[in-house]
Amino acid sequence: MKQELMTIVSQKNIAPSIYELVLTGELVNEMHTPGQFLHIRVPREDLLLRRPISLAEINHDAGTCTIIYRVEGDGTACFSQMASGEQLDVMGPLGNGFDLDAVSAGDTVFIIGGGIGVPPLYELGRQLKEKQAQLVFMLGFASKEVSFYEDKFKELGNVFISTDDGSYGTHGHVGVLMAQAAVDYQEPTAVYACGATGLLRAVEARYLEHPHAYLSLEARMACGMGACYACICQSATDETKNKKVCDEGPVFKTGEVII
Repeated sequence: MKQELMTIVSQKNIAPSIYELVLTGELVNEMHTPGQFLHIRVPREDLLLRRPISLAEINHDAGTCTIIYRVEGDGTACFSQMASGEQLDVMGPLGNGFDLDAVSAGDTVFIIGGGIGVPPLYELGRQLKEKQAQLVFMLGFASKEVSFYEDKFKELGNVFISTDDGSYGTHGHVGVLMAQAAVDYQEPTAVYACGATGLLRAVEARYLEHPHAYLSLEARMACGMGACYACICQSATDETKNKKVCDEGPVFKTGEVII
């Protein structure tokens, strides 16, 4: 983990309240693992806590990284007003990312995400594509209006989308897509998921015994380095122990923690 003032290359609004922010700096050289996150200081003196935002793309050739975030409070609202050339105080990369070691060329991989949990799955997909895996994306959104990156994911594999209101794709939650994928595809070599608690519980229920199923948890964080214990979750195998989402996570194997 390192800290740097990174420079904004570009920022654009890609869906209502959702922004894509591209940063450049030497810190990009430290970024390799999908599922890790950056801890970003809000450039306002009255907002002390950094904001954890997952890496959506790492581009070593261009020396850039991309994050995608949703405006949900004063901190992210402040980010959304920034422009190219301005700088952000960034720590990272932090956390335990996705394990790709079990995947080989030709393997079927399920990648499942919902809402603002979708962004880190793009870099994951890019790296799995490099391994020549056969990727099946199942992405859920509240509505067509707030969906994003469909075309980018289609460059990597097969994409299935569901919306809560039925305005696009399959009507319903991602669980409907998972049930259909279980019929249409062979047992996946690996399963990766990121999203809200309900989605993660559905994935864990279906793939609890799978040897290579991984969940990326969302959690409010303070220090981002495991020192303050503000983002703990309980171990599923030992009720006397807790795990820190920022340090030991945000990615855990199914059955490792209580969601």
